Amino acid sequence: MNSIVVFCGSSDGNDPLILDRAYSLGKEMAERSIKLVYGAARIGVMGKLAQGALDHSGNVIGIIPDFLKLKEVFHTGLTKLIVTDNMHVRKLKMHEMSEGVIMLPGGYGTLEEFFEMITWAQLGLHHKPIGILNINGFYNSLMGMLKTMVDQGFVKQENYDMILIDHSINGLLDKMMHYRPQHVPKWINKDQL
Repeated sequence: MNSIVVFCGSSDGNDPLILDRAYSLGKEMAERSIKLVYGAARIGVMGKLAQGALDHSGNVIGIIPDFLKLKEVFHTGLTKLIVTDNMHVRKLKMHEMSEGVIMLPGGYGTLEEFFEMITWAQLGLHHKPIGILNINGFYNSLMGMLKTMVDQGFVKQENYDMILIDHSINGLLDKMMHYRPQHVPKWINKDQL
């Protein structure tokens, strides 16, 4: 796997371990020569993630819509900065430039990006590994809710099983490297998005 898009918050949150692990993920990706694709901010969890990769000679591509360029305070030291017209084009570009997806802690935007990618996988538009780095149990409740959706018949077990989850960076990256997608019939094509 040569590139991973990481979705995460542009805020710091209030758990210092999250910032520490974000930095460590960036570092580990750089050391494994995995290109980091992310939302281009130099602040919050996003900023720590990028800095971890950059401090260890990593290749970091930031993708940001024009209207967020100032609001999210984009990182000026990236390997490459791509500015898009809107959020949808941003997500599509992130998808095109990555071979895998990781979600770190974040807010509504992080969840929205993650769920679009898992929905595209469910529809057979891609077969990339999709992982959650569950720092300090941040996503325990989310996984419980998803399990309820399976139990109530709204999500198929095989679609739930597409999500790789681990509390350790190396554990998650190793799961992603060894991921073998199940065959999912393609429901739609990209033009129908």
